[in-house]
Amino acid sequence: MNRSSCAVLCAAVLAPCAFAQTPTPAPAEVAGQLPTVVIKARHDADEVRAELEAEQALTPGGVSLVDGESLRQRSVVSVGDMLRYVPGLWTASGSTGDSSFISSRGSNLDATNYDGNGIKYLQDGLPVSAADGNNHNRQPNPLAASHAVVARGANALTYGASTLGGAIDFTTPTARDGAPNELLLNLGSHGHRQGSVTLGKIVGTFDGLVSAETRHYDGYRRHQKQERNSLYANGGWQLNDAVHTRFYATYIDNQQQLPGVLTRQQWLDDPKQAQAAAVAGNYRYNVETWRLANRTVWDIDTDSKLTLGLSYENQQLYHPIVYAPPFFSLLIDTTQRTLGSTVRYQRRMGAHDLLVGMNLARTTVDGGNFSYVPGGAQTLTTAVANRASQLELFVMDRWQFAPDWTAVYGAQGVSTSREVRASSLKGDFNSINPRAGLIRQLSPSSQLFANVSRVYEAPTLYELQDETPGGPPNTLLEAMRGTVFEVGARGKQEFGQKHRWNWDVAVYHTRLRNEILSRDDPGAPGTSLSINADRTVHAGIEALVGASFALGGSSAHRIEPLVNLTFNRFRFQGDAIYGNNVLPAAPKVALKGEVLYRHAATGFFFGPTFDLVSSRFADFSNTYQVDSYALWGLRAGWTGKDWEVFAEARNLANRNYVSQFSVRDVAAANAAILSPGESRSLYVGARFKF
Repeated sequence: MNRSSCAVLCAAVLAPCAFAQTPTPAPAEVAGQLPTVVIKARHDADEVRAELEAEQALTPGGVSLVDGESLRQRSVVSVGDMLRYVPGLWTASGSTGDSSFISSRGSNLDATNYDGNGIKYLQDGLPVSAADGNNHNRQPNPLAASHAVVARGANALTYGASTLGGAIDFTTPTARDGAPNELLLNLGSHGHRQGSVTLGKIVGTFDGLVSAETRHYDGYRRHQKQERNSLYANGGWQLNDAVHTRFYATYIDNQQQLPGVLTRQQWLDDPKQAQAAAVAGNYRYNVETWRLANRTVWDIDTDSKLTLGLSYENQQLYHPIVYAPPFFSLLIDTTQRTLGSTVRYQRRMGAHDLLVGMNLARTTVDGGNFSYVPGGAQTLTTAVANRASQLELFVMDRWQFAPDWTAVYGAQGVSTSREVRASSLKGDFNSINPRAGLIRQLSPSSQLFANVSRVYEAPTLYELQDETPGGPPNTLLEAMRGTVFEVGARGKQEFGQKHRWNWDVAVYHTRLRNEILSRDDPGAPGTSLSINADRTVHAGIEALVGASFALGGSSAHRIEPLVNLTFNRFRFQGDAIYGNNVLPAAPKVALKGEVLYRHAATGFFFGPTFDLVSSRFADFSNTYQVDSYALWGLRAGWTGKDWEVFAEARNLANRNYVSQFSVRDVAAANAAILSPGESRSLYVGARFKF
């Protein structure tokens, strides 16, 4: 083990860890009073959600909660499916069976979207993302989580994340938290077959849970087949009334064909076809992952808590991705290892709720880039030996300085390094990022909020060199930095005797310097050129609104609409080349929703779903526009005491549309950049608890 890895291990074992305790509010909480911290050795699922909602109420910005139970009532195979009703995020699928393009508040809008930067993925507070911020090799399985917290932009300070788009923390279900033994089955169009079984047990102070999952998918395009097998396990030990520890293990074997991209004419002629080069070169995205982690919590007293966490993840990537003989071919064969730790401490002192934390991670990537002949010889072209480390220190105070008023203020310190040995690039990036916010409690269940924060994100190992035309060689990119202003409101309210509605709305405006953008290098297909844009603006409106209306005189029959609206304004600002052009990839408007009829007595539900997406630009020059589209579908289900079934139909009009695409500087009319969206499809699923 090298010196940096030892430092991570020592920090996790010896340093005083910090914990962002999520206090549980009493049902009759008085408006304006900070929630009372309640320390319990065991929680059920409702208590876990109550704690997460209390944490959300103490954040002066956009934070969304996703309940894993709700995902069992529709077809969910990717993080993009999970985030359908999270405002402020643009998600699109189409390149693989279970991964998604995800942009949060304008993150990741360039040609290297494959690195998935801009959002930090966490599992039980420990990193899944690499130390440099990339998410190239995998995204977490949403069905392996009991809850997920989506903290957008600078609101991820609670997790110490230094990213433009924020963080998503997945909470693992445990037997002690009441996770049921269950069997999940999901079948559908395009050869989709998915199943999982979960078994858990509590024996005195010990508990354990194991979940095994498998998925087969032929794809709605040719050369899109997937075979995935996964195993998730965790075991806990309650050492005494104050200390408990939990170990986690994950294994995932994902074998995935890639269908490639199409020209506009090819897409119109036959959207199911694969790119000829993808078939000839047998493009694949095969990743074998194993992960071990531990999280230990010490409930010091009713007002303070300490948590230590340590994780290690190994990802083996085999990735043929470019085949253009006799000029160029590219097969990536690397092993990525990430060692991470977290230290969190929270102390409640009168009207103050103090959080102090540290995240420390190191990633190594070893292997090579090869030229290749499918099924034949591979020739090493570039040895890969990349290194990244990241230290995030953060402190935050929530101060109830008056009835119904809470001030939230703090800062984050970031110190990170990057090294790409093949090109002798090496650099350090450091920043201090302050934050201040205010919460006005209007009622026990509604509030207004506002904040001003600094956002910061260093370049990943995929985008490290400044390749501005005419610039000096071997120059590092600058880190992205900027200031965001945000205001919003959230809450829920009953009206009449039987009706209720809920809302979560935020408006934000970010002025960025040095946004890292890249475009395909026409001289080397499959590679990109990265630059720092001088000034850009990311602004938007994020809104999730839902309601439940009783029909007639009975509250058993209800109509429940749910609408997720995101309005984006992402632009260059007075750029020397692009002027005030719109940034590509994300639509100006995205609207997703459903209107369901529910019968409370029987658990039956039924209703339409809809997606409305405006046009998008596919290049920085704003010369190539991808059309808008509208989709509609149907959902139905029936829930019993220990079982539930569902059916979901998507794109019932069989609309031919573009889900995602590659970004260019100037995209030619015949450029092969488009990935078609899913055609008409039907999925059915069942859940049995025992």
